[in-house]
Amino acid sequence: MSLSLHFRKAKLSAMSLAKVGNPVRNEPLRTSQALCRFRDDEAELLTHCFLKCFKSLELHSLTHHTALENNELHKYASAVFEDSNQLLEAGANIARHLHAKSNHPNIKSGDLCVALIDDIIVSGEATQAISIVKSESKVPFLQISERDGDLVLTTEQGIYPEKIDKGCLIINHGKADGYSIYLFDKGGGSTQFWIRDFVGAKPVTNDDYLTKRYAELCVQFAEEGLEEGALQEDRMEVASKAINYLNETEEFNIDEFEMTALGEPDRVQKFKEYKENFEEEHGQPLKEKFSVSKKEAEKAGNRLKSKMKLDVGVTMQFSSGFVHEAERFMERGFDEDKRMEYVKIYFNSEV
Repeated sequence: MSLSLHFRKAKLSAMSLAKVGNPVRNEPLRTSQALCRFRDDEAELLTHCFLKCFKSLELHSLTHHTALENNELHKYASAVFEDSNQLLEAGANIARHLHAKSNHPNIKSGDLCVALIDDIIVSGEATQAISIVKSESKVPFLQISERDGDLVLTTEQGIYPEKIDKGCLIINHGKADGYSIYLFDKGGGSTQFWIRDFVGAKPVTNDDYLTKRYAELCVQFAEEGLEEGALQEDRMEVASKAINYLNETEEFNIDEFEMTALGEPDRVQKFKEYKENFEEEHGQPLKEKFSVSKKEAEKAGNRLKSKMKLDVGVTMQFSSGFVHEAERFMERGFDEDKRMEYVKIYFNSEV
C-alpha cells in the first residue's frame, strides 16, 4: 500500500546550514552557529522550495547492515523528532557525516540545508519531517538596488531551488521500520554515495514499487532480451502485452504473466534469465505474487511509446494503442527493385 502524503499545510520552522567540502581535496566543513528562522512569508516560500522536489518519488526507508539504530541519519532524525531543540546539533552532525562520506575525488562540494518542517499530513495525521538538501552549484542572478541616490545593477551567486542537486526527506512515520524516506540525486548517483553511503536507504518493496519494477523489466526485456533479429513490432507486442496484463489483472502471478505476455517457452526462459540479471543489478529480488498498483500500471501504459529507428534517418514512434493493433495498421515488406525493406502505415486522417 502506498503512503498517503500531503504538503498543503506544511510549514518550515527552522533550518541549520553548512558548507561541505571534499576531504580528499582538503576542502573544509563549516556549520552554522545558530538556527535560521524566518518570517511567515519567507517560511511559506521556503517550504514550497524545500518540498517541491520530493513529489512523485519512490518510497524508501533507512537501513544498516548491522542494526537500524546504527544508521547515522536514523539516530540524528530521532533526536530531532523527540526534541526539536536538537536541530542545530543534529544538523551539524549530519553535515559532518556527509563530509566524512564525501571521500571520492568526483564528489562536489556544496551548500547543505537541514530544515525541520511541521504539519506534513501522513494518512490524515499531522507530523514533522526533516528536509536535507544539497546544492552543488551556484546560479548567478541580477538585482537592481539603490546606491548614492541612483539605481545600480549588481550580480549575486545563490541557490536556485529548481537546481538543487541532492535531497532526502525523512518523515516521522514508521520509526521502527526506518522511517518513511523520499530521496533524489539529479547527478544520477554514479558513485551511489548519496543514497547508499550518506543516507543508507533501500526502496520499500510495496505494490507500487513492484508494479513499477515489473513494468520497467518487461519493457527492457522487449528491447534487449528477445532473440537476435526479432522484428521491432514483435518487441512492441511483447511490451504491450506485458503492460496490458498489469492493467487488466488485480493480482500479479509470475506464471500467469509469463503465459499471457510471452507464451513461447523459449521467450519464457529468456525472460527468467533476464529477470535474474535485473534483480542482481538492482540488488533486490522481485516478489512473484502481489497486488497490482493500478496507479503505477496506468503510468506505465502512458509511458509505453515504442520507437522504430531506420538507417535512412527516420524514427517512427508508436503509442501503446497502436502497438496493440499493429497488425491491422502496419505492413512490412521488401521491394525487389530497390532492394530495400519498407514499412506501410494505414490511417483514416491526420490528428
